[in-house]
Amino acid sequence: MAQLPERLLEGYAEFKKGRFPTEQGRYEKLAEKGQNPNIMLVGCCDSRAAPEIIFDSGPGEIFVMRNVANIVPHKSSQDDGIHGTTAALEFAVNGLKVEHIVIMGHGRCGGVKSYISADESEPLSESNYIGKWSGQLQAADNPIRYKALNRPELDHGGLLERSSIIHSLENLYSYQFIKTRVLEGKLALHGAWFDISTGELEYYEEEQGTFLKVNA
Repeated sequence: MAQLPERLLEGYAEFKKGRFPTEQGRYEKLAEKGQNPNIMLVGCCDSRAAPEIIFDSGPGEIFVMRNVANIVPHKSSQDDGIHGTTAALEFAVNGLKVEHIVIMGHGRCGGVKSYISADESEPLSESNYIGKWSGQLQAADNPIRYKALNRPELDHGGLLERSSIIHSLENLYSYQFIKTRVLEGKLALHGAWFDISTGELEYYEEEQGTFLKVNA
């Protein structure tokens, strides 16, 4: 078995020469005292939408959970079995005591595309793991919500990318440990959407029921 892919070895060498020496004190502190981020971000595992890069964060600043299409499943679908997303939420809220949870989607999301084109494409395997997972987007594929977004310039994919973020925010409330901390004023929930091609960021404005651009 090869040691590691050459690209990773090259990147590690640059990290050891560059970023690590400048932040060695922080790494030592994190190793000694553990992590203490106050933000959790649920993002997509798409390699083009890395939260740490988008938000220019250092080690220990953001607790990140990534899955296909940045979906937070409803609690009712998670009561049996082993589930990585909900385990991460539980640890972030009850263990790390984060003060913010951000659900961040992005443009041209492959998980959203796989859901929309499910009837036209073949599963990638007999088990169709992606198809079953992205099937959860059906609950967010809602014409009424699309109208409420008031974004007529968006196609089906763009609307669903944003609608699914709102749906995941709603699903967070199905977990009592999250709902309790929100009601206590100890936890705030946020939605965000990132455009890969332009670098623009949008945030969910709950009162208006739509996404607005972040001015940076």
